[in-house]
Amino acid sequence: MMKRFLLNLMLATFVTTVMMAQSLNDTLELGEVVVTGSRVEVSRKNLPLNVTVINNEMIDEIEESAVLPMISRRVPSVFVSERGVTGFGRTGSTSAGNISIRGVGGSPNTQVLVLLDGHPQYMGIFGHPIPNSYVASDLEKVEIIRGPASILYGSNAMGGVMNFITKEQKKDGISGSARLAYGSFNTQKYMANAGYKRGKFDVFASFNHDQTDGHRDSSDFNINNGYLKAGYAINSHLKVSADFNLAESQSIDPGMVDVASSPFTADMTRGKTSFSITNKYDKLEGGLIGFYNYGDHAFSDNWESHDENYGLSVYQGIKAFSGNLLTLGFDYKRLGGIGNAAFPPVNANKWFNNTEFGGYLVFRQSLNEILDLSAGIRLEENSHFGSEWIPQFGLAWHISPTVNLKASVSEGFRSPTITELYLFAPNLELKPEHLMSYETSVEASMLKGKINSVFTVYYLNGSNLIMRMPNPNAPPPMKNFNSGEFEHKGFELETSWNALSNLNIDISYSYLDMDKPKLAAPKHQAFLGARYAISDFTLSLQSSFVGSLLVFDGATDDADIYEDYLLLNASVKYAAADWLEVFLSGKNLLDAEYMIDQGYPMPGINIMLGIGFKF
Repeated sequence: MMKRFLLNLMLATFVTTVMMAQSLNDTLELGEVVVTGSRVEVSRKNLPLNVTVINNEMIDEIEESAVLPMISRRVPSVFVSERGVTGFGRTGSTSAGNISIRGVGGSPNTQVLVLLDGHPQYMGIFGHPIPNSYVASDLEKVEIIRGPASILYGSNAMGGVMNFITKEQKKDGISGSARLAYGSFNTQKYMANAGYKRGKFDVFASFNHDQTDGHRDSSDFNINNGYLKAGYAINSHLKVSADFNLAESQSIDPGMVDVASSPFTADMTRGKTSFSITNKYDKLEGGLIGFYNYGDHAFSDNWESHDENYGLSVYQGIKAFSGNLLTLGFDYKRLGGIGNAAFPPVNANKWFNNTEFGGYLVFRQSLNEILDLSAGIRLEENSHFGSEWIPQFGLAWHISPTVNLKASVSEGFRSPTITELYLFAPNLELKPEHLMSYETSVEASMLKGKINSVFTVYYLNGSNLIMRMPNPNAPPPMKNFNSGEFEHKGFELETSWNALSNLNIDISYSYLDMDKPKLAAPKHQAFLGARYAISDFTLSLQSSFVGSLLVFDGATDDADIYEDYLLLNASVKYAAADWLEVFLSGKNLLDAEYMIDQGYPMPGINIMLGIGFKF
C-alpha cells in the first residue's frame, strides 16, 4: 500500500510538472545561491533537496527579537512550540522551543539540527539547542532543509536543518541600527547593532535585551544577548573570521493552569565562539571551522549542569571538469557534560563524554545543463555505538527554463545523547535512530518571475527510535530502549506572488499524515501573508492556521487532546525619515483561545509600539 501511495504521488507530481512546462515560457527565478544543502555555494535549483530561504527582507520585517516564531508561521511542515509572549523558557520534553520538521523532532528537540554559520548549536549534555539564543538582529538569512541532511552534518540532522547565517559588513564605512519597543504585559525590547569595514577588515556587533512580566502571574522572562563577529580578507581568495556570542536568561514557568504548583525558575548561560578560514577559487571552494559551545544551567528544582560541545569541520569543493562538483569533508565533535542529578543517582556529578568522527564524499554532475545528478556517502564513527554508513541520492531535472523536477532518497540518523546513555533511564547499549526519506518536488516560475511555487510530496520511514519505557529487569524501573518505529507522509506548497510593484503575497500549506500523532507536529498548517507599501507607510497582514495539533499525549487515543486555531497578526510602519521609523504591531488580533502545550494558554490580543533608527 505504501509503495502504491508513493508511486501515485510521484506520478501526480510528474504530470503536474509536464503540464507546467508546456504552459510556461518565462525565466526561472528560483536560482538563488545557497550553502546549507551542499557546504559550498550552489544554485538552489541544482540541488536535489528542497531548501527554503528566509531572506534579509523577511527578517527585517520582524518587530521581535526571536526569529523562530516567524519561521514556524511561514515555512510549511516546520513547527516551533511556544508558551508566552516572548522567550521559550526551558527546552526539552516538557518545555517550549521544540522544533519539529515533518513531524520529526518535537519533544525533546534532538532530531533537528540548528547551525550557526555551518557549525552545530546543541547542548553537549541534552543534545538540543537553546532557541532563545538566536535573534533576528544578527542574521543575514536562514536556510532550512526539510528532510535528512546527515550526509553533510552527521547526527541530529535526522529530521532537517536550520542554518542561521549571520551578517557581515560589506560596504566600507560604518552603519548600524537600533530599536526600542514597548508592549502588552510590560514587554520591553531593546536592540542595537553596528558594522564597520575598512579595506580588508570588517566587524559586526549587536546587543539585545528583552524582558516581560508575561501574560500570566509568575511568567517573567529576561534575556541579554550579545554578538561579535570580525573578518579579514587575506586576498581575493582567502578570508579568516571569528565570532563570539553570549546569552544569559532568567525565566519563570508558572506551571499548568488549574494545577497547584510552585513557579519553576531557570537561569541559563550559553556561550559560543568559532574561528574559520575559507577559500574560494574558480575551481576550488572550501573552509575550515573550529567551534566551541558551552552552557551553565541552574533550575529551581536544584538541577545544575555544565556542558561543552566543541569540534572541527573541514570541507573542500573541487570542480574537476565542466559541470562537475566533488565535495570532500571531515567532522570531529566532542560532547561532554556534568549534572548534579541522575537516575540512577550513582551517575550524578560525573563528567561524561561522547566523541564523533565523520567523513563524507558527495559527487554532483550536470548533464548538458538539463539534468543534475548527485550521490554521496558518509562514514560516521562514534565512541559508543561504532560505525554507520549514510547514503544519499538525488536528481534535479530542468524540464524547461521555468520548471524543475527534483527527487531524492536520503538517510538520516541521530546518536544517543549523554542524558540517554548515562543520566536518566540510561542504557549504554543504545543504537542511533534512523530515518529513510523519499521526496519529490516541482518548482515553477510564472508571469516572468512574479509567481514562484514549490510543491513537494514525501514519505518518511523511521526506526530504532529511543523511548523511555518500563524496565523488565528493574532496577531502575524505567530505561531507554531502541523500540520505536514510525511512518509519516505528506505534501507541502509554497507560493510567492509579486502581485503589484508594491504588493507581495505569500501562501503556504502543509499536510502531515502520521501513523501515530506526536506533540508539536500539527496535521495542517496554512499561512497567508500580504505586505503593501504606499508612500511612507508599509502595511503587513499575516494569517496562520494550525489544525489537529496534539497538545497532550494521553495513555489512549480517547485521552489525547488536540487544538485547532486561527491567528491574525498585523503591523504598520511609518518611515518618518531615512533614518527613523515608527511601528505598531498586533498579534492574535482575533483573540483566539488556544494552547500549544497542555495547561499553558497562549496570550490573547497583544500590542507592541516601537521606534527604529538607522545610520
